[in-house]
Amino acid sequence: MKKRVLLIVNPSSGGEKARSYEDLAREKLETIFDEVIVKHTKKSGDATAFARGASEENYHSVFVMGGDGTVNEGINGLAELENRPNFGFFPLGTVNDLARALGMPLDPEKSINQLDITKTKPLDIGKINDQYFMNVVAIGTIPESINNVESEEKTKWGKLAYFISGFKEVMTTQFYDFQLTIDSEDLAIKSSTIVIGLTNSIGGFENMLPDAKVDDGMLHLIYIKDTSLVDTLKAVPELVTGVSSANKNVGYLTFKEATIALVDIAADLGTNVDGDEGDSLPISVKVLPSHLTVYA
Repeated sequence: MKKRVLLIVNPSSGGEKARSYEDLAREKLETIFDEVIVKHTKKSGDATAFARGASEENYHSVFVMGGDGTVNEGINGLAELENRPNFGFFPLGTVNDLARALGMPLDPEKSINQLDITKTKPLDIGKINDQYFMNVVAIGTIPESINNVESEEKTKWGKLAYFISGFKEVMTTQFYDFQLTIDSEDLAIKSSTIVIGLTNSIGGFENMLPDAKVDDGMLHLIYIKDTSLVDTLKAVPELVTGVSSANKNVGYLTFKEATIALVDIAADLGTNVDGDEGDSLPISVKVLPSHLTVYA
């Protein structure tokens, strides 16, 4: 049986540089696989549909070339199906958290040239309601600011665009009363921000969750213990340098399944999922251990 691979390319990723790397990636894959099919995304959801189709047609592997959002779409296309091709990607985004967590080169050309399909790794993925994620679910004031960053700003400023928006939002921080059920245990917290991660790298900070591994079978939750702007600012340095245990400024715990809601059921608060806008609360979150095989 022929070993077929699908390469999904987001032409708008990497400041419009995807096209310049596409030929290099296709040529590399042609040295490994019997047949290489290339498809370009034109709108949101295309990468999910393309990946799902490849799975249904028994492709050996699916590769994505794009940013974290495109990688997320590819994973969403594979996650539900019983037959899941091996998954690979070439990072072209603003942050590239999964690439950082896997220790991949962030330079696209190096990533392509160093591809070795004999090196694979099991990859945990998360599920939030009916959507899947590979890196992070963030809730609260700072994540809301990330949702407001336009693609043009990302292209112009890169990761700095998130800092600019986040700083503006911190100055008007809101605090929320949350009700969580963590692995059947109830927990009430007040916080401006909750972050649930699958990997050590969040928002380009490669040590925010230093104990999180891509295949540890756990979700890692941190939240700021803040009821004032002063509290928020005290916690920010710890988030940047990394959190591995709870302390007076930041809460930390690991879990497999949880629900998160606002005590005020009439309030509306959204989420940010792998860098893009996600469902509003309440949400259900769980980990799917070693759900995909990824080229590392």
